[in-house]
Amino acid sequence: VQLQASGGGTVQAGGSLRLSCAASGRTFSSYGMGWFRQAPGKAREFVAAIGRSGGGLTYYSDSVKGRFTISRDNTKNSVNLQMNNLEPVDTAVYYCAVPKASAIFSMSLRDYEYWGQGTQVTVSS
Repeated sequence: VQLQASGGGTVQAGGSLRLSCAASGRTFSSYGMGWFRQAPGKAREFVAAIGRSGGGLTYYSDSVKGRFTISRDNTKNSVNLQMNNLEPVDTAVYYCAVPKASAIFSMSLRDYEYWGQGTQVTVSS
């Protein structure tokens, strides 16, 4: 499985970014997907997850709920993270990930097996 994340950059507080993750090497539509992030000096943390079928099953961390939206396009083997009203605390490297099994819908890092290379998001105040 290969995951390629893109869309990171530098924005001012209150701005928006849209991250994308292109997946290959597995039947994409059979698996849920997750986004995680890791800020400097901190542990990697859950951001959002989406079920196999898309918008019907999503989950967000409390810190991003109402500001971020996860979506997927199974025709393009991609998952996206729309990030609005960004705050400096959102500054981190963002990773997309695929879980170990198709039935998994999880916010736990240990349930994910494949990780993208990460894309840097920097929010200035």
